[in-house]
Amino acid sequence: MEQPGFTASLVAGGVAGASVDLILFPLDTIKTRLQSPQGFYKAGGFRGIYAGVPSAAIGSFPNAAAFFLTYEYVKWCLYTDSSSYLMPVKHMLAASAGEVVACLIRVPSEVVKQRAQVSASSRTFQIFSDILYEEGIQGLYRGYKSTVLREIPFSLVQFPLWEFLKALWSWRQEHVVDSWQSAVCGAFAGGFAAAVTTPLDVAKTRIMLAKVICGCLPSDGLHQPGRVHLSGCLRPDPLPAVASGQREFLADTTREEAGARNLC
Repeated sequence: MEQPGFTASLVAGGVAGASVDLILFPLDTIKTRLQSPQGFYKAGGFRGIYAGVPSAAIGSFPNAAAFFLTYEYVKWCLYTDSSSYLMPVKHMLAASAGEVVACLIRVPSEVVKQRAQVSASSRTFQIFSDILYEEGIQGLYRGYKSTVLREIPFSLVQFPLWEFLKALWSWRQEHVVDSWQSAVCGAFAGGFAAAVTTPLDVAKTRIMLAKVICGCLPSDGLHQPGRVHLSGCLRPDPLPAVASGQREFLADTTREEAGARNLC
């Protein structure tokens, strides 16, 4: 078994991820505002749809590069015969490992980006500074667990389906798929995975938009610094609300509990 071209995976994955994130950024903004607890129009509506693009531009390349590098490396380590029934399992494990690694880069970028998207009047660097000052490094990783819990199911659906569609198309035409054919397979697989995991994406978005507060007054009247009251988070939303932003999310297939509210 030959060692894959990891440099090619890093560069190609990074360029592809950055291109997709930047081209589809307006759709991502609309999706985030639809999923925001404050509502679409209060979050900015159609105004400033490029708010937060610096954060996406900085984070997209290393995020995508880390994912595809890890994905190809794990696939290489878990080598099995191409006809083996274990191939889907290999793709699932590789994709899951890639998401865990990529989220270390993606989550800080996503937190800053999404807060900028629902507060278009604030500059991206100012939002980044405020997060560090008010919440520390932990603030940049708000929603890391929920992001991983969303991205892993997404990848478990997307990548085995993508690999299966490519293999099926190759078998039908008796030669390896071309780039555009691989893209068609990826678009279908990503769209299907997005539809399935939209509720998890809504939860992730609202957790990232929540802000840590200095303290809360519980029912017994005692002041307990550092407590956060998750009011809207634990209230069951009707299905239409959970699936808000699904159409836009389907278009933005590559790349993102309700929010905590400040009750001080």
